[in-house]
Amino acid sequence: VVCRGLYRALCIREKYMKKSLQRFPKTPSQFLRNIEGAVWRADECCAPVFTPPVKKDEDPFQMDNLPLDLTYCIRMKGGVVYVYGDTAAASRGDPMDLSYPNLEDFLDDMNFLLALMAQGPVKTYAHRRLKFLSSKFTVHEMLNEMEELRELKNNPHRDFYNCRKVDTHIHAAACMNQKHLLRFIKKSYRVDAARVVYDAKGKKLTLKQLFQQLSLHPYDLTVDSLDVHAGRQTFQRFDKFNDKYNPVGASELRDLYLKTENAIDGEYFATIIKEVGSDLEDAKYQYAEPRLSIYGRSPEEWARLASWFNRHRVYSPNMKWMIQVPRIYDVFRAKNFLPNFGKMLENIFVPIFEATVRPQANKELSVFLRHITGFDSVDDESKHSGHMFSTKSPKPDKWSHEKNPSYSYYLYYMYANVAVLNSLRRERGMNTFLFRPHCGEAGAITHLLAAFMTADNISHGLNLKKSPVLQYLYFLTQIPIAMSPLSNNSLFLEYAKNPLLDLHQKGLMVSLSTDDPMQFHFTKEPLMEEYAIAAQVFKLSTCDMCELARNSVLQCGLSHEEKTKFLGENYREEGPQGNDIRKTNVAQIRMAYRYETWCYELNLIAEGLKTTE
Repeated sequence: VVCRGLYRALCIREKYMKKSLQRFPKTPSQFLRNIEGAVWRADECCAPVFTPPVKKDEDPFQMDNLPLDLTYCIRMKGGVVYVYGDTAAASRGDPMDLSYPNLEDFLDDMNFLLALMAQGPVKTYAHRRLKFLSSKFTVHEMLNEMEELRELKNNPHRDFYNCRKVDTHIHAAACMNQKHLLRFIKKSYRVDAARVVYDAKGKKLTLKQLFQQLSLHPYDLTVDSLDVHAGRQTFQRFDKFNDKYNPVGASELRDLYLKTENAIDGEYFATIIKEVGSDLEDAKYQYAEPRLSIYGRSPEEWARLASWFNRHRVYSPNMKWMIQVPRIYDVFRAKNFLPNFGKMLENIFVPIFEATVRPQANKELSVFLRHITGFDSVDDESKHSGHMFSTKSPKPDKWSHEKNPSYSYYLYYMYANVAVLNSLRRERGMNTFLFRPHCGEAGAITHLLAAFMTADNISHGLNLKKSPVLQYLYFLTQIPIAMSPLSNNSLFLEYAKNPLLDLHQKGLMVSLSTDDPMQFHFTKEPLMEEYAIAAQVFKLSTCDMCELARNSVLQCGLSHEEKTKFLGENYREEGPQGNDIRKTNVAQIRMAYRYETWCYELNLIAEGLKTTE
């Protein structure tokens, strides 16, 4: 019974990943086909499409190679975008054959997983397997630690410093450290004191007048008075943490320096990001995936963001971009900015569908979308909506009251639209997107359950320690988890209690990320700072750190060509051949151990099913 339940859970994950063109590892896929008595085919694997790296002589903002416009018709119905061949097909209600979701099936699968998590025998089985994995890794280290170290020492020209690592979870508005921001504020004042930079209700202010209005002088500012660093006062206080985005507590300075829309068209923000990109290029082996916000308040947000991106040429070969959607419908509804939740979804997704169908008419947005690798859902998870997602939940176009929908409701409708969008973009030969939400930082365990069904990978995942069944499923499917212990230490969980080490030892695919360098880090290389502190607190070996770095590359939205370059030709193979030690500095002994342990656990489920039959 236990194995049958775990088998169905794996099938559910595989089904939703294939439907949305996200990733599902081939090893469990092969085991599932063997259990079913079917032949596994490599062409059945999930294969997201990422934009290839820009060549040296190629313009990343090139517009003359966009596909031709089509006459497709876009309509949103019940919170999901439908694509029709033309207006006649739209009037008939005859959509194209794309990956449209089925809400009833989704809720049935979610209810099954909820019941599975609550079953005593399944919890006992998962708990024992996880204890076994943890103990087995301890034995592996005792037997092979010196052999791993010897293997790493014999690897020429490669160590932890020059193996690739990606900051897979970082917000663009806080991607610089506090000293960088302070230095930029002082520099901008020296150069642009007489420049008109702020428009306060029709009254235009120069930079000098703005600082005078705030009773400040940039020369007197220090890192302490800037007050953008999270400390003890932000623990369990997400509201106070959000206020830290305001330098000196002044929202005017946040609008001027950390926003894409203001009186100077986000020029300062673009310059800061490009300087961070330049630092990454100087570091050479570090990459980042900053997140920019789309709120869903207006359909023009996409055009304005794309215009900012193209006008200021915000590009770095060491950066890939993601879009984060804050879950703040309740704020917009309370102020009557939106009539219902469906309108918010329409503002978020319809413009991208339009750019996909008619790229020539939406050139700037089409170029911008080539640099986007995924979508994120962000906000304070500890806020309780009081709503349980079920068949009785109103559809988004009927959700007109001021309460915020539940986390699972948000995730389903974002996933549903991303799945349809990916299906359409693959048909057009365009890059597709991954769904990578913040999940498991706080709140209910059902958040991690919804992400298990919908997300390619997640950020945080702290609450996995509360559910052995989900933790075991995340291990079996190798769902990547970007963890940020320094961020969690200031918000939700003390550093020493962070489950990073425990999850890593058990074999879950965890990586390290910074979250918000402006709030949590001090140095010019915040990602290295994150690794350095983790190594000291958790007593990580060089091989451990290189494995975390390798996981970050596997998790990120870099193209197949780039991952091949960084990890070796066979990086898609999850076995020991999937790692080139010359490139990643992860010992072959370690990779072999990980793969054999994974296969052993999958094989136990297959054997268990044969026994019950």
